[in-house]
Amino acid sequence: MPVTTRDIAELIDAERLTDAARQLAAMAPQEAASVLDGLDTRRGTIAFRLLPKDDAVHVFDDMSSNTQARLIESLGTSEVVDAFDNLDPDDRAELLDELPATVAKRLIRTLSDVEREATSVVLGFGKNSVGRRMSPEFVHVYRDDTVAQGMARVIERGHDAETIYTIPVVDHERRLHGVVSLRDLLLGDPEASVEEYRRTPVYTHATTSAELAAHRCVDLSLPAMPVVDNEDRLIGMLTLDDAADVVAAARDEDAARAGAHEMLKTPYLQSSVFTITRARVVWLFVLAISAILTVNVLEVFEGTLEQKVALALFIPLLTGIGGNTGSQAATTVTRALAMDEVRARDVLRVAGKEARVGVMMGAALGVVGFAVASVVYDTAIGTVIGATIVSICVVAATVGGMMPLVAKMVRVDPAVFSTPFISTFCDATGLLIYFTIAKTVLGI
Repeated sequence: MPVTTRDIAELIDAERLTDAARQLAAMAPQEAASVLDGLDTRRGTIAFRLLPKDDAVHVFDDMSSNTQARLIESLGTSEVVDAFDNLDPDDRAELLDELPATVAKRLIRTLSDVEREATSVVLGFGKNSVGRRMSPEFVHVYRDDTVAQGMARVIERGHDAETIYTIPVVDHERRLHGVVSLRDLLLGDPEASVEEYRRTPVYTHATTSAELAAHRCVDLSLPAMPVVDNEDRLIGMLTLDDAADVVAAARDEDAARAGAHEMLKTPYLQSSVFTITRARVVWLFVLAISAILTVNVLEVFEGTLEQKVALALFIPLLTGIGGNTGSQAATTVTRALAMDEVRARDVLRVAGKEARVGVMMGAALGVVGFAVASVVYDTAIGTVIGATIVSICVVAATVGGMMPLVAKMVRVDPAVFSTPFISTFCDATGLLIYFTIAKTVLGI
């Protein structure tokens, strides 16, 4: 039976440190890192000290950057120098972002000149760029190398590279011309030119969004993707595991915002009440302000409701349809944006497409709404409900599809336009449409 975070926590609380040390030593580094990620700072610090020195370096490498930062602040920089030095430059840069400036500077000073320079390359790019997630430690071959020369270069320099399965092919000015696989070099004719095995590369520029590049790498199942500067010179590699981490983090963040809160950086039970409140309350203020629009609309049409009380019974149905339609459209387009299937300049094309989708969905639902309302009440009410459903679906789908693109235009994260926000917006516009149609058809 696998050892859990709770098991280690209970052993530490019971001061059975020998048993805890034995359990941790028996785990794979990834498993031990996962356990420490789930412990609070006090228990995590104790557990890390129980690890054998050689194991601690590898476990530290597999921890989340937030847990690494907590351990450094708790232990002190001197106790994690070896582990910090063992990190890849991109992981090191991510950790430094989590640390206070004074602590980060002390750790950087402990690095060798080579490691400090590699880390500085990564830190030179924006936090959301792929340059921040690439590894500047890679092995490459030249276009005019033979396969034997290329393989010799991999053997000589491969132990310092984060990946050797996809090998960039460059010229002597380090401009990227293609890639070869390790398989090509292992099984190819040693006397043949690398050029014979070169393939067209799938690459990205260092300033490209990390999420966009990572999605591309993961979707194409690339072991690694070359990263180049503005002059197409090779400066790093984005590995598949790092790309998968970026995609997973983006997915978790979008899911959190769709639920109207910010993602917690620490496990739930380790997060303070203040931290959880702060992650939620801002969104609640936004939604509360937005909901006032709905109240104002109902107040404006209060007289209409008094004349035809039956109209009030359909409000939950119509607002629910509008909110869900808008959220579906926004989710679909946000996903398309992340996959680079659409761009901000496609806003009119997306609006047209979503409007047509809204018409089709509205027609299908509107027929049902008309039939049910006509049977239960009368044909006039049925007409109001049917026409409103069609109109709401068209407006909600169009607005929901456009919002992520508009957000992109004004350089706002499209995920900010979360499901609750769009639902509230659609509630207000849906009610305006509903009562306007009702007044027109019923003559009230």
